[in-house]
Amino acid sequence: GEHGERMERVKGVVAILADFKNRREEGKSRGEYVEALESDLSVAFGYLPSLTQKFMAIFPGAQILDFFEANEKPRPLCIRVNTLKTKKRALSHSLSSRGVNLGSVGEWSKVGVIIYESKVPIGATPEYLAGHYMIQSASSFMPVMALAPQEDERVLDLTASPGGKSTYIAALMKNTGVLFANDAKKERIKALVANIHRMGVRNSVVCNYDGRKFPEVIKGFDRVLLDAPCSGTGVICHDPSVKLQRTDDDIARTVMLQKQLLLAAIDCCDANSKTGGYVVYSTCSILVDENENVVNHALKKRNVKIVPTGLPFGVPGFVRFRENRFHPSTAECRRFYPHIHNLDGFFVCKLKKLSNDVVKASAEEVEEQQAVATDKKRKKEAAKVAKAEKAEDSDSSDDDEPKKKKAKGMRGSKGGKPGKGGKGFNGGKGAAGAKDKKSRPSPKGNKNAKGSRK
Repeated sequence: GEHGERMERVKGVVAILADFKNRREEGKSRGEYVEALESDLSVAFGYLPSLTQKFMAIFPGAQILDFFEANEKPRPLCIRVNTLKTKKRALSHSLSSRGVNLGSVGEWSKVGVIIYESKVPIGATPEYLAGHYMIQSASSFMPVMALAPQEDERVLDLTASPGGKSTYIAALMKNTGVLFANDAKKERIKALVANIHRMGVRNSVVCNYDGRKFPEVIKGFDRVLLDAPCSGTGVICHDPSVKLQRTDDDIARTVMLQKQLLLAAIDCCDANSKTGGYVVYSTCSILVDENENVVNHALKKRNVKIVPTGLPFGVPGFVRFRENRFHPSTAECRRFYPHIHNLDGFFVCKLKKLSNDVVKASAEEVEEQQAVATDKKRKKEAAKVAKAEKAEDSDSSDDDEPKKKKAKGMRGSKGGKPGKGGKGFNGGKGAAGAKDKKSRPSPKGNKNAKGSRK
């Protein structure tokens, strides 16, 4: 019928775009093909065109069709073995004897088990009720593996309900140390507490605060996990309502919240922790706005750097995307896709906190603007002087100029973009001047301030 025709058209256009030079019709531009593809895909799969557009920017060529088709199929059901109570082998044995057909999630996880088919409801077996496993999507193991909590640490899960990740953290900590499991929504606390009890977690404090205010409650954690509320564009197979509900405004509101929560998560973490000082940011979204964009906002506002996640696979984060240019270390983030990894769409980034100073970004930006302005003025005056003086003098001032530039470049080059002292992605270590109120915002003042702070 109509759907079949539309799908044929989609496949045709994808094929043309794959070898555009040779396959296109005379006089038809690439843009026209892309537009036709966008509208056909939106109608065929039932998405908002604005959302289809965002996905097409992420997935080139035939990948977009693979992605949309993967969102129509269910992901395999996955459970996580609770090592606080049992071992993978023992659990696999008891479930098999109940008529469950199962297999390993893959080499990369010691605790993941895939359920292929089952004669009994997986969420109601005696083993489930006794807390021997958690029903949990395999992709949500990733942020906890990246966090890599150690025994006897203080760990915070800022948005914890229903507790799949929290109980995994507690298992990795072997019930030592202390784990704060927080969730902002009162009605979600019930499930969190129930799972913590069922799984035999004993090192945990459950609390109910707005995550953005958590630094005012308690800080000084060795590790913080923020599995942020998101648009859910990675889990459309579980929640198809995303297709029509996630408008641009809706996504923008979510991004705002994510940025605030990530800064709060960083503020809760102790840079001077003997064993940690790490924050993991994750979402079940694949949109760049909610992922690389949010993390890069944190790089500018706080003294943190992106470090390798330590995860065994995944697609690197975007360093450039459309008009965005992100810090090169953003490639250390990891993306997971339904059509490539057969996992829910997911994003994971690991941050190391470098110092507990909060970067006063606004003052820093003002300072940079002033520095740029004085620099311009100085160059203008230098040019006037050079014109007035003889040719020899102008030669020598030209020799002088590159040296000045170089010195300026050095200022911000501690992990930041060279030459942008004020706003290096190092979280503003270059801009020590901003913290030293006495120093005037001339480039020289900035250097002196830096010296005096050491």
